[in-house]
Amino acid sequence: MAGIYLHIPFCRQACHYCNFHFSTSLNRKNDFIPALLKEMQLRKDYTGGDPIETIYFGGGTPSLLSTGELTPVFDRLHALFPISPAAEITLEANPDDISPVRLREWRALGINRLSIGVQSFFDEDLRWMNRAHDAGQAAECIAMARAEGFDNISIDLIYGGPTLPDSNWKYNVDRAISLQVPHLSCYALTVEPRTALDTMIHQQKKQDVIPEDQARQFLLLMDWTTSAGYEHYEISNFARPGRRSRHNSSYWQGKTYLGLGPSAHSFNGISREWNLANNAKYISADGSAIAELEVLTATQQLNEYIMISLRTCEGCSLPEVLRRWGADAARQLEKDADAYILTGKMRKVDGRLQLTPEGKLLADGIASQLFFELAPS
Repeated sequence: MAGIYLHIPFCRQACHYCNFHFSTSLNRKNDFIPALLKEMQLRKDYTGGDPIETIYFGGGTPSLLSTGELTPVFDRLHALFPISPAAEITLEANPDDISPVRLREWRALGINRLSIGVQSFFDEDLRWMNRAHDAGQAAECIAMARAEGFDNISIDLIYGGPTLPDSNWKYNVDRAISLQVPHLSCYALTVEPRTALDTMIHQQKKQDVIPEDQARQFLLLMDWTTSAGYEHYEISNFARPGRRSRHNSSYWQGKTYLGLGPSAHSFNGISREWNLANNAKYISADGSAIAELEVLTATQQLNEYIMISLRTCEGCSLPEVLRRWGADAARQLEKDADAYILTGKMRKVDGRLQLTPEGKLLADGIASQLFFELAPS
């Protein structure tokens, strides 16, 4: 089984915190679709003929594409790839792009899952982030999607910002739960270098984030979602039973996926590729190779497994490490993990190393401390 990710690099306006690749100029949108179709044709063999079980339209803002622009993309996907009849097909959408007509058109194309960029149910937060929608649209679009037959819905929420006290954060989570949203992706507000937010903080035009506030709100989030019956199956993701994101789960399980579009990443288990993050060059390349390639050593593959598996509720399997990388690697990893087990940041359950709630606050740091050293090149 394999997945396909399509990066749609256009946005109506720039969110202050975003560091993904996108353009707010829509002038080249018409030229982008033919280039995307050509890249699909040239890279149709990347997944080795495996059935495609997930397709994900990310961005940017995929919901900016009209049905007329999406239709040839779907036609080409079905012509080139063996798409499973039960494939999960996700479209990222902004609340201000959602309408009954658009929802019906998306369903007719085969889209069966929506990932909606709600971020907050408070106008103050949305204005601070420079989002294009308001709080009313944030709630209305969820009800609208349900009315048009979408029951597989995820929403994004952001916590840890200076405009979000704990009481408002609780309201956001409670509102999502009361709207019966089956999947939540919740992210700490991160100040990425060279973003508008980073610039404004340095110019003292906006208040910086406070790490202690973010840690507290993450711990609260874990308590609230657990009490509401959500499964915390990955650091940033919470799902009702049976409603995990199959596409994102494939990343954490190390499955093959093909990334299409500027800045998109691909992975086949032994190497990763990433397309150039430049719309003009992507379009002028006319679908030809514009990706950089990194072949992973055995040690890099092991470190990647440690990193992604520790983010999941299942954790890092010592028997899997033994099977793929040998007894020495499994013993060393278990020994190195002991320090985190003793301090309550990790536990070992049925041969799996799992982060505790306190450990999840330090997930990236713990994973990096467990990495194996790379051999000199």
